[in-house]
Amino acid sequence: MKIAVVGADGQLGSDLVKILADRGACFPLFYPEFDLTKPAAVRSRLNQLDCDVVINTAAYNRVDDSEEYPEEAFRLNAFAVRNLARTCKELNLFLVHYSTDYVFDGGKSRPYTEDDCPAPLNVYGISKLAGEYFLKNSLSRCLIIRTSGLFGAAGCWGKGHNFIDIMIGLENSGDPIRVVEDQTISPTHSFELAEKTLDLLDRKASGLFHLTNEGQCSWFELAQCIFDLRGSNCRLAPVLSEEFGAKARRPAFSVLENGRAKSLGIPDMSDWENAVEDYMKIKGYIR
Repeated sequence: MKIAVVGADGQLGSDLVKILADRGACFPLFYPEFDLTKPAAVRSRLNQLDCDVVINTAAYNRVDDSEEYPEEAFRLNAFAVRNLARTCKELNLFLVHYSTDYVFDGGKSRPYTEDDCPAPLNVYGISKLAGEYFLKNSLSRCLIIRTSGLFGAAGCWGKGHNFIDIMIGLENSGDPIRVVEDQTISPTHSFELAEKTLDLLDRKASGLFHLTNEGQCSWFELAQCIFDLRGSNCRLAPVLSEEFGAKARRPAFSVLENGRAKSLGIPDMSDWENAVEDYMKIKGYIR
């Protein structure tokens, strides 16, 4: 199986490339040389490659900026996905695409399954859900993977950091670090997500899957875990979402259940605490 990875320098894309390098059949594709918003150029480049699968990790991930610039979010998260899906159909390529826990409104108190009805609260979530629908409308077989609270060694493309990196950067500020305590997620290590994605491909899976590390926590609890692992005495200040004042509304509870992956016999991902510890060792934040 020969695989093209879109967004190969992002935190998930770089992990996919790292794993696929051992298989000797990876075509890394980088922005701006490979720009999903330019469909003719995308088709031309993919037509040149001798690949069977396209994995799309590219996205407009600026959740709060999406409220002010919705056209940017929809341009990459929805319309570009539609064009990519059409190109894959024309070239007979299998497409893997990533979505988000933010397609849900957070009204439930149990983990969301693949059968739960989406109801996004913000522009980012709406744009990602639109991308899912465009993909399903264009391709009879594809793989859509929703995940949550992603962190990886390369950092989020366009941001250059993730939540863990931000917390470490604030550690010595001397001021209390304000962290939201009323949003519950499943933090996910991008390297493990990459491994499980390839597991699904090896099993020729298609359809919608949830893939996150096991367990759940609030952003505040995640911050506590980070500083506990560091042995840090910095002060954390729990705040409610309303107090924090972000532009975009977030779901209060967006934990995902990896039900369909488990039904295929794919081993569980590690607990989120272990995943955070592994990541911090990789980054040199702890020994």
